[in-house]
Amino acid sequence: MHQIENEKGSLADLLTKVQTNQSLKEDYTAPTGDLQLVTKVTEDGEQNVPEVILENSGGVPTKIFRANDVALQQIASKSEIDIRTVRRLRDKYPSELDTVINAIWQKEPKGVMLRTFVDTDNATGGSSNTGVLRALTSSSYKVFDNEDVLQTTLPQLMNSEANWQVVNGTVTDQRMYLRLKSLTQVDEAAVGDTMANGLLISNSEVGMGSVNVQQLIYTLACLNGMQTENKSRSTHVTSSRGTDTWSILTNEAKQADNQALSLKLRDVVTNFADRSTFDRVIEQMKIAHAEKVDAPLPQAVDTLCGILKLPKSDNNKILDGLMATLQQSGYNHGSPSRATFVNAVTAVGNQDSTLEDNREDWSRLGGKVLNLPASQWHAVAGVAA
Repeated sequence: MHQIENEKGSLADLLTKVQTNQSLKEDYTAPTGDLQLVTKVTEDGEQNVPEVILENSGGVPTKIFRANDVALQQIASKSEIDIRTVRRLRDKYPSELDTVINAIWQKEPKGVMLRTFVDTDNATGGSSNTGVLRALTSSSYKVFDNEDVLQTTLPQLMNSEANWQVVNGTVTDQRMYLRLKSLTQVDEAAVGDTMANGLLISNSEVGMGSVNVQQLIYTLACLNGMQTENKSRSTHVTSSRGTDTWSILTNEAKQADNQALSLKLRDVVTNFADRSTFDRVIEQMKIAHAEKVDAPLPQAVDTLCGILKLPKSDNNKILDGLMATLQQSGYNHGSPSRATFVNAVTAVGNQDSTLEDNREDWSRLGGKVLNLPASQWHAVAGVAA
C-alpha cells in the first residue's frame, strides 16, 4: 500500500472541509406545496435574500433556509423562469417574485429535495431551525456526497502502483475537485515535454453535475492538465421518493442508494490507473507534436475558437496561453504544433485561480483539440488536407 503524496497540505485541507460540511448537512424531501418563498429586503436593496420556508401540515413555519445562488438557479429552472429575470425580481421587485414562485409551487406541486446546511452562525441566533438552502433538486436525486466519493476512491488510490500525488483539492458551492498526478507513470511526448498520468475526481452534491472520474495528462513543466476521452460519469438519479409530506432523509436511505455506485467508482479508478491507458495518450501527443501550424497564430486561434464554439473574448486568453507555452521546455523550439495548442488551451484554466468551476471546462477543451478530426485540424493549421 502506498501513501498518497500531498503537496501544500491540499489533501488534508480538502478532507477537513469535506468532513466539516458533512457535519452540517440536513436533507429533506417535500412537496412544493409545503414550501413558501419569502424574500427579505436588505437595507441597501442591492441584493435581497430569498428564504425558503418549510411548513408543517398546518401551515406553521418549521424550517427557514436562506437560498444561495445555486439554489436560486434551481428554483428558477424548476419554475421555468430565466435566472436573469429571477435575480432582477429579487433585487427590484421582491414581493412580486414571491407571489409568482409561490403560485407555481402551490398550483403545480412537485416532489423536491432540499439539501441544506444547519445554521451555526450566531448572527442568526444559531438556531437549528435556520440554515442555508444549498440545492433544490428533484425528489429522485441520489445523494452521493463528497465524503462518500473520497471514502470509496482514496483506498483504491493508495493500493495503486501509480504512486499518486495530490496536485490540488478544493470544494466550491457547486462541486468538489481532487486532481492527482502519478509519480511513476511518466514519459516524454517530445524532447523536453515530460508528461505524467493523472486523475480528476469530481462530484456535485447539489445537482450541478455527475460523479466524475476523468483521466488527466499533466505537462510537468507547467502542471496544465488535459482531460482525455477516458472518463466515467454516474448521475445522481434514483427511484422517485414519496413526497406526500416533508420528511428528513435518513442515512440508511442514502446508503441503500449508494452501494452500486461505490462499486462502479472503485473499478473506474483502478482502470484509469493502468499504465496502458497513459501510454496510448502519450502516443497521441507524439503525433500531435509533429502536426505543425502554418497559419498565423491569431488566425489559427480564431479558427479554433469558431470550431469549439467559444466567444471572441476567449481568443486573447488562448493567445496568452500560446505565448506562455512557447516559452516552455518541449515547446520552445521549432514551429507551433497541435500539441502547442493543446497545452495553450489547458493553460487558460490555470491563468486565474478564481475560475475553479471553469478549469474543468478548459481541461476538457484541451482534450477536444487533441482529438479534432483531421479536416478541422487542417483548417486551424492552415495546411492542405
